[in-house]
Amino acid sequence: MFDLLAVTSVDFSKWYAFVAVLLLVFALFLILAGIFTAYFGSGKSRTIGVALLVVGLVVGVLIAYLYHAGDFGAASDQLGSLIFQSVLVIVAAVIGALAAIGIFLVAIMKS
Repeated sequence: MFDLLAVTSVDFSKWYAFVAVLLLVFALFLILAGIFTAYFGSGKSRTIGVALLVVGLVVGVLIAYLYHAGDFGAASDQLGSLIFQSVLVIVAAVIGALAAIGIFLVAIMKS
C-alpha cells in the first residue's frame, strides 16, 4: 500500500548527474545560439550573441570542472561518461522532435 506520510531516503547522486547533464546541455545550446547570433546578427544582437557565447562557455567549463573534481557526487573519472550521456540526450531529443514533426506534417498534408 502506498503511504504518503512514510519517510523515504532520496539518493541524490542520481539528481547530481541529472543537474550536471541539464547544465551541460544548457551550456552547449547557449554556445551554439551565441555563435549563431554573433555571426548572423548585427549591432545589439551581435553583442548579445557574444554574451551568450561567454556565459555558455563559463557554465560548461564550471560544471565540467566541478563534476571532474567530484563536487557533484561522482568520481573524477566519470566526466567523459557524463559528456557522452549529454550528447546522447541531445541526439535522442532531436530524433524524437524530428519524428514528431514528420508525423505532424504527414497528418496535415494528408488531410
